[in-house]
Amino acid sequence: MASMRCFFARVSIPALLLAQSPPLAITCCRLRPGAATSSHRVVAAAARPARMTLGSVRYGYGAAALRAEDKEAEAEAEVAVPPSVPVRVAYELQLAGHRYLDVRTEGEFGGAGHPAGAVNVPYMYSTGSGMSKNSRFVDQVSAIFGRDAEIIIGCQSGRRSLMAAAELCSAGFTAVTDIAGGFSAWTENGLPVSR
Repeated sequence: MASMRCFFARVSIPALLLAQSPPLAITCCRLRPGAATSSHRVVAAAARPARMTLGSVRYGYGAAALRAEDKEAEAEAEVAVPPSVPVRVAYELQLAGHRYLDVRTEGEFGGAGHPAGAVNVPYMYSTGSGMSKNSRFVDQVSAIFGRDAEIIIGCQSGRRSLMAAAELCSAGFTAVTDIAGGFSAWTENGLPVSR
């Protein structure tokens, strides 16, 4: 059985399928929710390029098509990943002049309190059926902070802040740091809170 290496898993393709005419070329597919994170992409390249889609498997000929798809996959893989620091380090950074961006909802920010001097721009809003992303997040942050401002980003547990920090890095912010553990870890460590 022939195998192709990909980002988070190994994809096995029987040699019989690779020997068919035209040869199959799996260029990219989405993992099913539950298998891993649904937003991760599995990318594998084969000897012959994809031209038509048949489910998650593509087949056909054309070297130019494969090169174009490979470039798209590489561009998708280049996602800015900001550094994450523990809350005590984040507190020291705040004392040294970094500004705290709290991306929790307005209810979380006002209800449970927040670190002194924190600015609240929600990354997501609570809706009746869960959470929805703030489509104006980058614009709202840009109105408050410059692209080179030193920003530490926190939320309740660290998940939203990591997504927000990655989005800001991709938007051109150069000095963004995520706070691992979020506000929960902040309060557990006895760091100062304003209400």
